Amino acid sequence: MSKRPNIIMIFADDMGYGDMSCQGAVNFSTPNLDSMAESGIRFSDMHSSSAVCSPSRYSFLTGRYCWRTRLKEYVLGGFGAPLIEQRRETLASLVKKQGYQTAAIGKWHLGLDWYDTEGKALKECDINGWNIDGDTVDYARGFKGGPCDLGFDEFFGIAGSLDMPPYCYLKNNRPETLPTFKKHHFYPQQREGMQAKNFEETEVDLTFIKKAEEFIERQSKEEEPFFLYLTPSSPHRPCVPPEFLKGKSNAGNRGDMVLMVDHMVGRVRKALEEHNLEKDTLVIFSSDNGARALNYDGKDYGHKSNGDLRGQKGDIYDGGHREPCIAQWPDTIPEGLISDEPLCLVDIFATLADIIDVEIPANHAEDSKSFLPVLKNEVVDSPVHEALVHHSLDGLFSVRKGEWKAVFGNGSGGFSEPARYTPEGNKPEGQLYNIHDDFRETTNLWNDRPEIVLQLQEILTRYQQEGASR
Repeated sequence: MSKRPNIIMIFADDMGYGDMSCQGAVNFSTPNLDSMAESGIRFSDMHSSSAVCSPSRYSFLTGRYCWRTRLKEYVLGGFGAPLIEQRRETLASLVKKQGYQTAAIGKWHLGLDWYDTEGKALKECDINGWNIDGDTVDYARGFKGGPCDLGFDEFFGIAGSLDMPPYCYLKNNRPETLPTFKKHHFYPQQREGMQAKNFEETEVDLTFIKKAEEFIERQSKEEEPFFLYLTPSSPHRPCVPPEFLKGKSNAGNRGDMVLMVDHMVGRVRKALEEHNLEKDTLVIFSSDNGARALNYDGKDYGHKSNGDLRGQKGDIYDGGHREPCIAQWPDTIPEGLISDEPLCLVDIFATLADIIDVEIPANHAEDSKSFLPVLKNEVVDSPVHEALVHHSLDGLFSVRKGEWKAVFGNGSGGFSEPARYTPEGNKPEGQLYNIHDDFRETTNLWNDRPEIVLQLQEILTRYQQEGASR
């Protein structure tokens, strides 16, 4: 690895473990993702740090569990303040110092510092941005604390999810076109808000992939490597597929949007091939959390978005945070590998630092561990992690070590009912599952193996108090 590779991270929104045909989807096929898996390594036990998007994206970009920040539960709204601290090292700032050209294209959802027309910072009203409608925002002033203040040379995208205002494209530190009207028709489950005239939801991801292709083409003419963080809005609700994909999945609008993600992956790979960059580029695909089990119309169309795992987006069960994940890097990652190493997307930080041979500054990325030997199919003597910490929508914790997973409370902690409940009598106070024997998490062994519960509780307490040791 004498030459530093280009790096592309494609981070889908709400794509589940069962959404790829190479992992069991039968209603439709994902040929580009399947081909990528055949050309590299597919991870069967990769997890996001959280079962929802803002915290998991924070962890990916910082190498740090998000529950160490102010955001202990739920996600940011479209007008939430920046979650990543200004002095925090990010993947973008880390590689930029090594000469990389960096770009973020797509969904951000990690907060921006907006101001109202009187010059008052919106975070003074609501730091997480859920009680702000956006009508009085001074959009012409732009914002601070976004990607271009955190190591990215350029940014083109949207502030939050596609169901959150403001409905406009952002370019670097301001809206590309100002949102000037409050539209009267919204797609199902969209929140009301201001919109720009050139913003059409069905075209958003097509716009993002075009911008990504343009970036790759520009960088193909440069000598220095690049880092591209490409974050589709798909397949998160409102699920508005472009015309050429409508009805193609046999799994409703959401299934059509999974095909949109596959389409984008195919175009990235084609762009690399056209510009002779394929062998010089590490491409990683994953998602920020698990999928919703049903379309907004209440149907699943026979499609298991999270495979046979228990739970869905938001939940502490594996369906909430076990992610599809593929990495491709010709001549470095052998073809057709499948790894069952328990890993977390927080580990991407240390792995990329390892690849480009740079030291991570002290007190940064403290939860990240390199899995470069796994990528290269080298024999490892011990697990990459002592344990993994999982976190649900409402802040429920679990710890996974080897075959054991302890959930420190009852319920899903997310969208599946019951979200939380208090046990009666001698009922277990939490949940303990043997993931190897019971990956569907059906048999609670909390009362049967108290010594395992205590061991995992001690690990969680240590991580919370001291941080995970590298």
